[in-house]
Amino acid sequence: MRKIVAGKLHGIFVTEANLNYHGSITLDPEHCEEAGILPMEFVEIWNKSSGARISTYVILGERGSRCCILNGAAARTCQPGDQIIVCNSVYIGEDELTSLKPKILTFDETNTVRDKLAYSVTLDADGRYHFEILDENSRALPVPALVSRQ
Repeated sequence: MRKIVAGKLHGIFVTEANLNYHGSITLDPEHCEEAGILPMEFVEIWNKSSGARISTYVILGERGSRCCILNGAAARTCQPGDQIIVCNSVYIGEDELTSLKPKILTFDETNTVRDKLAYSVTLDADGRYHFEILDENSRALPVPALVSRQ
């Protein structure tokens, strides 16, 4: 079994940090549903502003609120205005990799969904993996790559 990305809220902004709540991250149910993130599911959180990385579980906030609230100990790692990545994962067999299409949402500064993307892995005729980022119309987008130096 391999641990694989299942969905991401990429670049969502922290709206509140509540040190006195008993833990977790509170997210808008609409965002969770679109990305395939379940209530009480453990997620990784990567703070783009500070570099902090933590793990906690999801609780659902008010629908349509666009909230992203770090609670309890997590509130020490992310402050309002920080841009974070929330990522869930799934364990699958390697033979299932090409059937998985993780959903990735990107956000503007008001936590409105800007882009709805998907990751896609296929095998070529030689059995080598090919990775693509697809937009909501299944068109391939550029993947960041190292530019050769001359």
